[in-house]
Amino acid sequence: MFDQTATEIAHVVAKIIELVGIAIIALGAFGTLGSFVYRIGSPANRDEAVANFRSCLGRAILLGLEFLVAADIINTVAVEPTLLSVAVLAAIVVVRTFLSFSLEVEIEGRWPWDRRKGQQRQV
Repeated sequence: MFDQTATEIAHVVAKIIELVGIAIIALGAFGTLGSFVYRIGSPANRDEAVANFRSCLGRAILLGLEFLVAADIINTVAVEPTLLSVAVLAAIVVVRTFLSFSLEVEIEGRWPWDRRKGQQRQV
């Protein structure tokens, strides 16, 4: 009985965390799009507006992905862990880690482990 209740609570918590992750990505996308539309009006600001759009949207996606990975971990631990569920979680984490690295390189213009400031790529 206690195990069933704990599992149900873990699933509810995971769903809430998933919704937070989705909300972060959606609100970040809409907010970034609104800012972009506002800034794109001036021809002088177009390059800056595009760079800001990509950077802000990428950061929102990265933050949302962190929440989604946390929810996946909770879901995997909450159910009876099987080799298949752990393998699926591992695949999800690998794909999301690759996506996170790709987005960070796109945003920062450098690898995450290359912390030299001032050598960022110009967009």
